Amino acid sequence: MLWVNTKRIIKAGFINFWRNGSVSLSAVFVMVVALFMIGSTFLLTAFLGTALKDLENKIDINIYIAVGTKESEIMDLKQRLEGLPEVETVLYVTREQALENFRELHKDDHRIIQALDEVGDNPLTAILNVKAEEPSQYEGISNFLQGKSALVSGASSIISKVNYNDNKIAIDRLSRLIEGVKKLGSIITALLIGISVLITFNTVRLAIFIARDEISVMRLVGGGNHYIRGPFLVEGVIYGLVAGLLTMILFYPVTYWLKNVTQGFYGGIDLLQYFVANFVDIFLITVLTGMVLGAVSSYLAVRKYLSVH
Repeated sequence: MLWVNTKRIIKAGFINFWRNGSVSLSAVFVMVVALFMIGSTFLLTAFLGTALKDLENKIDINIYIAVGTKESEIMDLKQRLEGLPEVETVLYVTREQALENFRELHKDDHRIIQALDEVGDNPLTAILNVKAEEPSQYEGISNFLQGKSALVSGASSIISKVNYNDNKIAIDRLSRLIEGVKKLGSIITALLIGISVLITFNTVRLAIFIARDEISVMRLVGGGNHYIRGPFLVEGVIYGLVAGLLTMILFYPVTYWLKNVTQGFYGGIDLLQYFVANFVDIFLITVLTGMVLGAVSSYLAVRKYLSVH
């Protein structure tokens, strides 16, 4: 009996969807807009995430090692830094590597290369390049280096210079920018999802309101609450399923159009490539969100606005 009633409810939901063609089309169109807004927030989050990560990767501090420092002392300092919870990575650049990198950077400037050749000896020092877990943690790393009296060789410090103070203004500005973008992204995401839910709910409510006479008749002949709600829940699920599929089709040309723009912005991701690579996840999120959104909107509309208790 349960299976028979379930089949009847599903069949009635499909019949309502096809019979109310114009209403169904309107509901699906509105849900496509809603799902596109929700899906866009996920793509926007992915794009902002890579853009912010690229910005964070540009932030670092260099520790210049005093000339004559033993290799073992440099490695000891590197190990201490790697033991700090704030530190993500520490890259050791030897004097020879620093000279090679400098020559490569200025290979087209003949005056600098000529001056370097006239010096003869390597004027550059070894470097420890430090990247923190978060931009706000560089100050703590700098304080650690300044306050460590153990980091000495004989009577002098093995550290010649730390360029944190030179980069402090840029680091602080980028830190504020990154935090601001993260907060703004969260606000925009919540706002768009809220608007999408509200639009979908009102559209489904209108579609169900049109069927109020049918619901009244079903109640008069003794139809149970589940039997009355069932077809509208199925209809809402169909709205979401169709809208989800159409939204996925719409995403392809949009991401194709935006791929060059996003790829060139702070070394951002290729949105088309990201969309294709994560197609299954995006498909499931979009379609399931649409189906749940349609079902929940239908349930609330029937219960609250048509007084089915």
